[in-house]
Amino acid sequence: MGNQTLKRLFRSKFFMIGLVVCTILIILSIISPWIIYYDPLKTDLQNKLLPPRWLADGFKGHILGTDSLGRDILARILIGSRYSFFVSFSAVAISASIGIMLGLFAGYFGGWIDNLIMRIGDVQLSIPNLLLAITVVAILGPAIQNVILVMVLTIWVQYARLIRSSVVISKSMEYVSASKILGASKSWILFRQILPNVLTPCLVLASQQIGWMIFLEATMSFLGMGVPSPTPSWGTMISLGRNYLYIAPWVVLVPGIALMITVLAFNFIGDGVRDAFDPKMRSG
Repeated sequence: MGNQTLKRLFRSKFFMIGLVVCTILIILSIISPWIIYYDPLKTDLQNKLLPPRWLADGFKGHILGTDSLGRDILARILIGSRYSFFVSFSAVAISASIGIMLGLFAGYFGGWIDNLIMRIGDVQLSIPNLLLAITVVAILGPAIQNVILVMVLTIWVQYARLIRSSVVISKSMEYVSASKILGASKSWILFRQILPNVLTPCLVLASQQIGWMIFLEATMSFLGMGVPSPTPSWGTMISLGRNYLYIAPWVVLVPGIALMITVLAFNFIGDGVRDAFDPKMRSG
């Protein structure tokens, strides 16, 4: 990453806002087990649906209120963020790794390898994401690893296609031809020459997909296909709280606002990275 790219990144107000917010959220999620006062899984029916007390009772009070089972909402929000971040980052990392490898092979070797990988990708793209999620959960059951599996199956094709198109262009460059003449191995050409030159578009794509993965995880949890209860999840909290929307709106609004801020912050980062690497795509 060049100096000019870094300068464009740090000049972007949206990128800086997203970076600051995401950094705070990630730090809070990491240290949450040591800063929360209430057990996010412990029920207390005598204190159910308490409205937010903010700091009226200090840090040991129910700052953001309680849910229908008397569980502290702030504790569940913070612990739930750990699962959201873990699932989204894992899904993007695994998808990018698989897609990049398959895209490298498809673009460089071509022929039947290219056709096989791309046709598998076409089949995957023809399946609606929700139907894919329902199928996986119906077979394997709701679990964190199955949520990650659904996400990986959903987005690996984008990385494979992106890398393939870049590799097709790169392998015809003069530096690749020179390496072949000098007797360089295919693996050396692929991983030492071509790969570093085609990773930038994947970095941009990954930065834009993290927010979407967080939203997808919340959606699956909302529909009962994500992180299983009683494990805290923003989507599950919204789903369980919708029955009390009129009498205790904070049960839905608090996790909803947390989800909105998080997704928006990561989208800001993604847009900033895109604009920094490709100023022609700048949104204004």
